[in-house]
Amino acid sequence: MKVTRRKFMQISGATAAGVAVSGLGFDLSPVRSHAQMFKPKYAKETTTICCYCAVGCGAIVHTNMKGDGRVINIEGDPDHVINRGSLCSKGAALFQLAETKNRLLRPMYRAPYAKEWKRVSWDWALTEIAKRVKKTRDATFTRKNARGQVVNRTTGIASVGSAAIDNEECWTYQALMRALGLVYIEHQARI
Repeated sequence: MKVTRRKFMQISGATAAGVAVSGLGFDLSPVRSHAQMFKPKYAKETTTICCYCAVGCGAIVHTNMKGDGRVINIEGDPDHVINRGSLCSKGAALFQLAETKNRLLRPMYRAPYAKEWKRVSWDWALTEIAKRVKKTRDATFTRKNARGQVVNRTTGIASVGSAAIDNEECWTYQALMRALGLVYIEHQARI
């Protein structure tokens, strides 16, 4: 066997690295691991659905029962049929979504051409939304099409539903949008 000086240095380096790694106690044999269940004391468990995408992964939220009812921990639901306890990186960050200090708790409004947002009441915000929906619907409502057929629709409003609602909520939402005469009704899962 003819070994060049270069090949000898490569073999020596690989052997030295192997000996060094084996001396650190690495064991490359398969290890059997088990997930550890986290059950905080004095916490109420509530199941929920992750709000980030249309997959609908299940999560378990632990809230403090002895204090202010704040979220203590959020983890994947092992009994959920979609994710079986695993969560993606966004789902794993649900705790930050619930407990961030930057979360808005009151509605904010920025008037047209204004530079600053101002805090408004829930009553004002919901009333204003209802007024604007009614105004837009009335301005764009079509009773009959060009052929004289009754269509009762509005094309001035569109709707994008949420993937974080269940079938019953989805039906209620869809019924409301249809009652308003909306034609453009979409769902987050399809976008």
